[in-house]
Amino acid sequence: MLNDKTVVLNGGRINYDGNAGYDDIASEVTVYEDSSEEEILERVQGYSVVVTKEIPVPGHIIEGFPDSVKLICEAGTGYNNIDLEAAKRKGITVCNVPDYSTQRVAQTVMLLMLNLASSMTIQQRMLINGDHSNFTDRLKVPHVELNDKVLGVVGVGNIGREVIRIARAMDMKILAAAHRPRADEDGIHYVALEELLRESDFISLHCPLTDETRHMINAKTIELMKPTAFIINTARGALIDEEALIKALKEGRLAGAGLDVQEHEPPSEQSPLYELPNVVLTPHMGWRGLETRRRLVAKVGEDIKAFCEGHPINVIV
Repeated sequence: MLNDKTVVLNGGRINYDGNAGYDDIASEVTVYEDSSEEEILERVQGYSVVVTKEIPVPGHIIEGFPDSVKLICEAGTGYNNIDLEAAKRKGITVCNVPDYSTQRVAQTVMLLMLNLASSMTIQQRMLINGDHSNFTDRLKVPHVELNDKVLGVVGVGNIGREVIRIARAMDMKILAAAHRPRADEDGIHYVALEELLRESDFISLHCPLTDETRHMINAKTIELMKPTAFIINTARGALIDEEALIKALKEGRLAGAGLDVQEHEPPSEQSPLYELPNVVLTPHMGWRGLETRRRLVAKVGEDIKAFCEGHPINVIV
């Protein structure tokens, strides 16, 4: 069995409340609350396993890793923060945890969708400003049903499929776009991305962030969408060209957006996303439920154990 001596570079990202600790993920664990790029090389010295959570680990840092490091475990689904080619050249295995937050993120999608369908952001702002006219003089804001609406799901991994399952239970019609062509399944019609964007009332993104998918939602693709459509992103912020999205929302060329992830997290204090009435903005909370974080830490331990026993799982490179 390989040495499982483990360093967690930014444990505070997951265990910020002290309720999702790392004590049991390996026989010897050192946890840092956070690490700057300048601190990483010093902190990985003598360790076999490095655990990260969305912290940038660029190629020039990986190239300086000691030979003792055999595994980088990204504590989450996305791994665009790690230079995979550099890890491969260095002979370091990279793994992730792809299925820890499936239900919680899917629930966040539905939360955003229901809030958008009910103009909830506008309603709550009216109350904060002392405007009670929704109660006294009929409902002043749009309020639509989800049943019979077309939901376009871009990416049909674990989370995308869970979203589809819940949406079908709510009698939504499902279009899906996958990385490779697929035959239709029961209740799921696979189409090209362009057709999905044209036909969907709600669009939910569930893709990894790659060179191919970066800014897949941009000024050109937004033009394909219905002006009554809503877009939801719980995957990676940079899937959307935020500047193009904000412009379309301001000009009424899209009905609204539900964004649990943003291109820059957190958004700048000057970001219009905080103030736009047709945006529901949440702080990348889809994975942050207590049960979800505890499950994530446990699965990190499973990844480390499997690797050290010689049968690695969830391997990226």
